[in-house]
Amino acid sequence: METLLGLDVGTTSTKAVLFDLSGAELARAAAPPYHNYTPKPGWVEQDPEEIWQAVLTAVRGVMSQVGANGEVCALCMAAQSGSLLPVDAHGEPVYPLITWMDGRTEALVHQWRKDGLQEQIKLISGWSLYPGLCLPAIAWLRQHNPQVFAAARHYFSVNDFIAFRLTGQQVTNPSNGGGMQLVDIHSGSWSDHLCNLVGITTAQLSPIKPAATCIAEIKPEICQATNLTGSPVLVNGGHDQGCTAVGLGVISPGKLLLACGTAWVLTGVVDSLAAHPSPPAALDLNFHPAPRRWTISQSLGGLGASLEWWVNQAWQGVQESPSRQAVYAALDEELSAAESGSSGPYFLPLTGGHSDPATTQRGGFVDLQLGHTRANMAQAIMESAAFELRWAIAEIQEAKLPVDKLWMVGGAAQSPHWPHILADVLGIPIYLPQYDNWPALGAAILAGVGLGHFENVEAGQKRFKKPAHRVVPDNTSQALYDRSFMAYQQHTQRV
Repeated sequence: METLLGLDVGTTSTKAVLFDLSGAELARAAAPPYHNYTPKPGWVEQDPEEIWQAVLTAVRGVMSQVGANGEVCALCMAAQSGSLLPVDAHGEPVYPLITWMDGRTEALVHQWRKDGLQEQIKLISGWSLYPGLCLPAIAWLRQHNPQVFAAARHYFSVNDFIAFRLTGQQVTNPSNGGGMQLVDIHSGSWSDHLCNLVGITTAQLSPIKPAATCIAEIKPEICQATNLTGSPVLVNGGHDQGCTAVGLGVISPGKLLLACGTAWVLTGVVDSLAAHPSPPAALDLNFHPAPRRWTISQSLGGLGASLEWWVNQAWQGVQESPSRQAVYAALDEELSAAESGSSGPYFLPLTGGHSDPATTQRGGFVDLQLGHTRANMAQAIMESAAFELRWAIAEIQEAKLPVDKLWMVGGAAQSPHWPHILADVLGIPIYLPQYDNWPALGAAILAGVGLGHFENVEAGQKRFKKPAHRVVPDNTSQALYDRSFMAYQQHTQRV
């Protein structure tokens, strides 16, 4: 039986999921989470060798479940984006992976913004300046670690590193390349101007090939080490958010993807750059894995982290040594008795929001009264996230993009309350897909397209389509939230 293997090489761990050509999942495996290293305050590094071993472990784990019955004809990868790995002429790391969570370039980014470089860089790359991206990270190495800068012959993303280890080929895809903030969003090629800005050449970056392109056969020694049978081919994949969009069918304008983790990221689709040559300041452009499509996205900051913080403060002692499941079950029970419609209090996010999504800032509760309970306060945190999302969607609409429905994935999508709050605040349906492992599923679709099993991404997505639960707005709550949203905006603008 022919199968497709989707790899999800994420920020915290690697998962491998095996599918047959009908879209049915056959097996899955995950490696232990990677370690984050913080040699200095604000720095966040990872060991590339640990990530590579995680890939081998995950693939080996899947193959141990199916044996010779699951001949893998192609492997495709959905990878974290924005992290930087300097390597030598042989593709071997000369420094740890500088992750997209790293903040060592904050002073440099601040100076670039002050010098007016943000507008120039965004016009070329589609991205605003963020401390964790590769463009400022390379500039930082040049200024502060000239030995590593001199030793680096090439700069890989995580995607490039794993692809090189699997096949010996230096290659990247448009969305992972775009996440390095070194690609010209209009031409799809590495930008000489941006490379010159940080003192490198385009030859130091991996060739860009379209998603769903067949790269090369997996090395025989890798197949032997992971028990892969046959002659599997590596097919070019994409950024993990982009592959999630592929899996969910978020391929055309009007459909939005909300990924809810520690941070929340909102992603829409653009089918013409000519109509959107310069997106609003809060939105970033990147390449979609689907051809002739681009993503427009905004990070909303650590909205998930705010609820996690409050749960740890207020519910952790519900019972002796409570499990996380028990803690959240207690939260959900109390929320069921709380009054909906945001009668107060309000919560201002602690880890960024509409005004400054990339930094830690002061926040907290506003309009607290003696009668408010911890459930009211948890509800205020959920509502603040919904208000931040509504604010972001308004900017997408201002960019003349339609907003028809929103797919919600991640931890918050499992809540029995949060999706209903979002639907009421936004006034649009929320779709909760009844599946997980979306990056790996989207990568498997791209693998099938690359081998010609599916005519295009849309055909593959229909084959792999999973059921979804639809949450519709409540008209009564929506009217109350319209007033509360205006009050929330006033509170945030006073801070």
